[in-house]
Amino acid sequence: MATLNRLVPCLWFDSQAEEAAKFYVGIFPNSRINAITRYGNAGKEIHGRDAGSVMTVEFELNGQPFTALNGGPHFKFNEAVSFQIMCRTQDEIDRYWEELGAGGDPAAQQCGWLKDRYGLSWQVVPEGMEEMFRDEKSPGAERAMNAMLGMKKLDIAELREAFEGETAGR
Repeated sequence: MATLNRLVPCLWFDSQAEEAAKFYVGIFPNSRINAITRYGNAGKEIHGRDAGSVMTVEFELNGQPFTALNGGPHFKFNEAVSFQIMCRTQDEIDRYWEELGAGGDPAAQQCGWLKDRYGLSWQVVPEGMEEMFRDEKSPGAERAMNAMLGMKKLDIAELREAFEGETAGR
């Protein structure tokens, strides 16, 4: 018997669920669209969608299942919920930052956070960054925090240099 994922984020879109799922699947490795369901005539007086239009898209991003729902304009994404992308290298940070941020809101970029073209928030961060901040009283944590607060896209080398107390000469 297949294992059922018990925790699957459902992302509410106005009418862009399929477009967004294709966008995300094109960015993350090991990703795919698994199923698309469509609205029927039942409940049209409630959901207001045309029969045959996309209702949900089940997809995976790097093996993590998601559902995208075309639920109408009633709800919008905000920064209270975001998805973290733990990156091993600066090249990964640069790639995700560029691809997810394309067409997004540049004003919503700060400290590794960005908002994509659909209004969804992402944190593009280096793996192990939490280690720098584990002891909030350490001078290294303070220097790393001050460095991070001045960044939009995170720079692993600059954060590490600040944490270790080295002068980056920047």
